[in-house]
Amino acid sequence: MLLCRVSAVGRTLAGCGRRSHRGGGLLPRALSFSCGRRQGGGSDGGSGGVSAQGLYRDTVLLPRSEFPVRLTGQELLDREVQTQKECGFADLYSWQRERKAKKEFCLHDGPPYANGDPHVGHALNKILKDIRNRFEMLRGRQVHYIPGWDCHGLPIELKALGELGTSGLTPLQIRQKAREFAEGAVARQKAAFQRWGLMADWDQCYYTYDGAYEAAQLKVFQEMHSKGFIYQDYKPVFWSPSSRTALAEAELEYNPEHVSRAIYATFPLSTPPPGIASEAGLEGVSVLVWTTQPWTIPTNQAVCYMPNAQYSVVKRTDNSQLLLVATERTASMAALLGTELETVGTFTGSQLEGGICKHPTIPDKEVPLLPANHVTMAKGTGLVHTAPAHGMDDYSVASQFKLSVECMVDEDGKFTELAGPELQNLSVMTEGTDKVISMLTECGALVKEEQCVHSYPYDWRTKQPVVIRPSKQWFINTALLKDKAKEALQKVRVLPESARGSLLTMLDRRTYWCISRQRSWGVPIPVFYHRETGEALINKHTVSHIATLFKEKGSDCWWELPVETLLPEAVLNKSKAGPVTDYVRGEDVLDIWFDSGASWAAVLEEEMEGDSEEPESRLSWLPAQLRKPLVPESDSRADAYVEGKDQIGGWFQSSLLTSVAVRNKAPYKSLVVHGFAVSEKGEKMSKSLGNVVDPDVVINGGKDPSVPAYGADVLRWWVAESNIFSEVQIGPAALNSARDSIGKLRNTLKFLLGNLQGFDPRVHAVDPKEMHYIDQYMLHLLRDYSIKVTDAYSEFDAGRAIRVLQAFITRELSSFYFSIIKDRLYCDPDDSLGRRSCQTVLEEILDGVTRSIAPILPHLAEEVYLHAPGHDEGETLFKSGWIKSSSVWRRPGLEEAVEGACAIRDTFLSSIPGKHAAQYDLTIAIEPGLLFELMESLQEQPTSTSSQLAELMTVARVNLTGKLPRDLAPDALLSSGTFLINLEGGVIREDSAYSIAAVPTAASRCPRCRRYTADSADCLCPRCQPIVSQAH
Repeated sequence: MLLCRVSAVGRTLAGCGRRSHRGGGLLPRALSFSCGRRQGGGSDGGSGGVSAQGLYRDTVLLPRSEFPVRLTGQELLDREVQTQKECGFADLYSWQRERKAKKEFCLHDGPPYANGDPHVGHALNKILKDIRNRFEMLRGRQVHYIPGWDCHGLPIELKALGELGTSGLTPLQIRQKAREFAEGAVARQKAAFQRWGLMADWDQCYYTYDGAYEAAQLKVFQEMHSKGFIYQDYKPVFWSPSSRTALAEAELEYNPEHVSRAIYATFPLSTPPPGIASEAGLEGVSVLVWTTQPWTIPTNQAVCYMPNAQYSVVKRTDNSQLLLVATERTASMAALLGTELETVGTFTGSQLEGGICKHPTIPDKEVPLLPANHVTMAKGTGLVHTAPAHGMDDYSVASQFKLSVECMVDEDGKFTELAGPELQNLSVMTEGTDKVISMLTECGALVKEEQCVHSYPYDWRTKQPVVIRPSKQWFINTALLKDKAKEALQKVRVLPESARGSLLTMLDRRTYWCISRQRSWGVPIPVFYHRETGEALINKHTVSHIATLFKEKGSDCWWELPVETLLPEAVLNKSKAGPVTDYVRGEDVLDIWFDSGASWAAVLEEEMEGDSEEPESRLSWLPAQLRKPLVPESDSRADAYVEGKDQIGGWFQSSLLTSVAVRNKAPYKSLVVHGFAVSEKGEKMSKSLGNVVDPDVVINGGKDPSVPAYGADVLRWWVAESNIFSEVQIGPAALNSARDSIGKLRNTLKFLLGNLQGFDPRVHAVDPKEMHYIDQYMLHLLRDYSIKVTDAYSEFDAGRAIRVLQAFITRELSSFYFSIIKDRLYCDPDDSLGRRSCQTVLEEILDGVTRSIAPILPHLAEEVYLHAPGHDEGETLFKSGWIKSSSVWRRPGLEEAVEGACAIRDTFLSSIPGKHAAQYDLTIAIEPGLLFELMESLQEQPTSTSSQLAELMTVARVNLTGKLPRDLAPDALLSSGTFLINLEGGVIREDSAYSIAAVPTAASRCPRCRRYTADSADCLCPRCQPIVSQAH
């Protein structure tokens, strides 16, 4: 049976170069070496040390490297900038676009807003993208990444104009100032992105104010309009009085601490519902409603109820007033009013149909009781005041029952003359609310007023509350697109998967999207209106002509050119329209979310249906090598969109809706949704709190000397190490931790470089089959490391890549391999097979580790590459590929041999706590079997001071035997253990027992290598004698 097992194991280990030899070991004859190791780094058992007299210092091959273990301050900053120049950071993107590649990776850049200086949110987002781009480029893919900026919109307009406002300025003057402001912001942000080491062609970016981009955007608009997705209507929209423009849902911020003056008011029932008219004692009943927006009472058109709910007429015991409320709200209403409510009658909501109420503040106006699905019982009275002009649900009721949608609020948020002289020109949110409450009090309709703290929408730019008011706007019918969008989203991978639910919820909430804005700085909606009828003229002929003009001249031409040029006779004829004098150009611009949401059409180079233009011509401002179409196997979807979680209802959604509308598919294959950067206390960054972290200060240091210059790589490490799928904390503790981690990494790299002095892998590399087994084992571990780190980067999990790196360095290198090989490195002959074997592996480790950190730390990686052996001057890491692991490094049989020895080693070390392993002779007793065969392959002789097993055990001598001798010394330390051998996927399994005896060695310490292998204290060991003789 044993022979059968040995035969099977032998086949498994055939790749290790097995051959028959005396002793029957399973692995080839052990390569002789002449040292063990010290445990840890103690002075008594150390390898590589020198005698107190320093007699042999010059014969020991200690590490030497010019690579600095630490860089700080200006030296660090200068080194990073110099690395960027020497290693061609600026040209890297263009270089990789021109090289041949079988596959492409397209990461479409969501355009940051060009309204301010770069901040840590930019750093988090851009560095995260760059890590993935650099990884994909390193592993041979052609990266498609064109940075962009969102340049239109109110925030830019407001900042550009400052206190001047728009008063007295023409649209072109406003646009000029806004453009100049945006260009300045772009320049500052772009400079910061370059300093952070981002890989891109910074001379070739996309801007939403570029004419070619605007033309592509109008093509999307035209296609959506032609398919009926875009339409004009008069309906309620979120309106910002502070900005004087309509807003989309994505432009709102909800203030959870908003305080409203909520009221309970009565609407006298003038015509009882037929279903309850016969009930006795219901004369003088008033319907009780609740609202947090009292200013909307003058525009009330109905009171809504829930058809399947129970309603009661109740009598107040304090004043005998009869009120109609939902039955389940009776108890809470009694508590609120501070009186008992006596039930007079109860009936279902459906019985209220046909009832009519008197309006409390407008004489002779009557409003109906109507059924509605949006009525809830969570708050209020179960009866909802309905003002179709100022509520989305209210408008739906008005549409169903043909109610008037009368607007009494102007663009400044003030009552118009339609509201009457008492209210005209009063701001609805302030004095207008005061006056309405006063009017309700005067007519006896006010039952109760209370302060209500609730979540309320604010303009995200001005931070002021918005109102809902109707106006004539352009909309996208998202209800028609919703199902297609959900279907497309099923084919998209979402990271983290939990974000998918939020995406679907946002889609469900959006029944329409208001895309028109009443501003000047934006892409004009290409529509003309008839002077007399106001009818819109817009079709594929008019839009195509405007798109052509925008591409040639930019969208300023909408205001610069006469209408006759914008709407030439040929276009009028195709449109079957009247003379040009009948039309005026529209004044609205497109929502900036539509601007950026159409970026796939301008940047991903997809030829849209019906567009005869060549795909690459859309990016005509780019050089030829950058605008070439996506590789043939691509379907013009980006491989990834990577943005913060605020884009779930923003760019992710607007891009999805426009792409689905035009192309019936999502513009992305995967979405990566990351969290926000917050302070170390988890707080949102705010200047008032003083917790804002400026990335420029992080890199270059602050005016205060106590704020150090961390450099760009620390900023990048912070991004990579963070859990990006939650809020990402930044502050001194996080940055210091990142700096310290890089410092430890530099220390490891310094050790690797120092021990490769004079080694050229092109000349000195040892074939794996000739290596020491522990060296082959390290290649096995290096291959496993490369697989794990590649998987981590592929999953957008740079944090896992760092954890894999740190575990590899700490466990496999520092605590294991480095501690074992130092003696061989320092004390073996310079050109010996054992030392070259070790250096070959160290060079592979250096190369693998350096490439694995390169996506995160490009400056450090290139700096190491400049010092590393094996390549010509001028070569750069990023032009030389990913980790070069080989399948031949995988050695499962060898893995069992080394790990079996390590298990024995761990048992031994645990038996001598606090003592130096190098001072012991170790006897290992294993009964005949697989484990003995494996150990015999690491040490052919029964006893040895120079076997690979002795090196692994880090002792003076190893005795390998079938059982422990009876005549052990009295001070022998005995231990035992087992090791499970698992080969060929579990086909071969054997749980092998072993016993060990550790005895203090009788040998003396060699004054050169400090191993206990010398005959006497003043003599060199047999290994060191010829080396020293040759040196002298």
